Amino acid sequence: DPGMHSSQNEQDSRFYGDFSLIPMYEPSNQQEAYDMVYTGFEFSEKMGEPVLMRIVTRLAHSRSGVEPKAQQPQNEISFGSDPRQFVLLPGMARKRYKALLEHQADFVKASEESPYNTYIDGANKKLGIIASGIGFNYLMENYPEGCEHPVLKIGQYPLPRKQMLQLVETCDEILVLEDGQPFVEKQLKGYLGKGISVKGRLDGTLSYDGELNPDTVARALGKENLSKFRIPDVVEMRPPALCEGCGHRDVFIALTEVLRTEYPAHKVFSDIGCYTLGANAPFNAVNSCVDMGASITMAKGAAD
Repeated sequence: DPGMHSSQNEQDSRFYGDFSLIPMYEPSNQQEAYDMVYTGFEFSEKMGEPVLMRIVTRLAHSRSGVEPKAQQPQNEISFGSDPRQFVLLPGMARKRYKALLEHQADFVKASEESPYNTYIDGANKKLGIIASGIGFNYLMENYPEGCEHPVLKIGQYPLPRKQMLQLVETCDEILVLEDGQPFVEKQLKGYLGKGISVKGRLDGTLSYDGELNPDTVARALGKENLSKFRIPDVVEMRPPALCEGCGHRDVFIALTEVLRTEYPAHKVFSDIGCYTLGANAPFNAVNSCVDMGASITMAKGAAD
């Protein structure tokens, strides 16, 4: 959730995939999102392991036409030949974990052969660019006629080591464009050790927090900001608010009137939802909102 549109800490789910030692897909556009779900299920069935799909807010909240694939017959529901496959007592879990470790080389090989991980050569080899997910879109918006630098487009993990080495051996320095935390950047530095310069979020070329966008990518590339990406001054910020006619409005009005009169030292603990907006003016009725379901437990803890 780069930009924290729906969370409190810009969670980057790629770390979950890395921690779990499973393959991940990260689309750069809607067509890839469709295709990756299709191929992800195939790869999961082939390897007998789960896969993770990472989509950021900007992609999830956009739309585009896609070219559908031929519909496949539904697989029969089955738990497989081993009834203990999903009963992970320690003895069985150890076997499953060893099987997962044995698949790691297969996952890397699949990434190196994946159509979602592509090396695109460029004439200006002073800079090489690694662009993952939607970061590739923003890069191409800055180079509508094609990028002058070599580019490694990342859409499948684990990272394709052969293509990464090809880029590193070709270019003087590397710029990493990724939406979220410096997941690729840290791994790249781990592979390389000291030597080639790597730019991105860790060195301040890109802000450590917040979303990527065409403008921030342009600045990282040393290009002038393109005016078409700037928001005109006439456009004012419109903070989220409860809709006109929303029943929560009446509840908050009644709640604040009663509490102000009967319980002047009150504190209100809320859950996450539309009613969280009761914390804003003109209601100013919420004192705490942590996560879904926390209202009762937080209130109980405060009362005790």
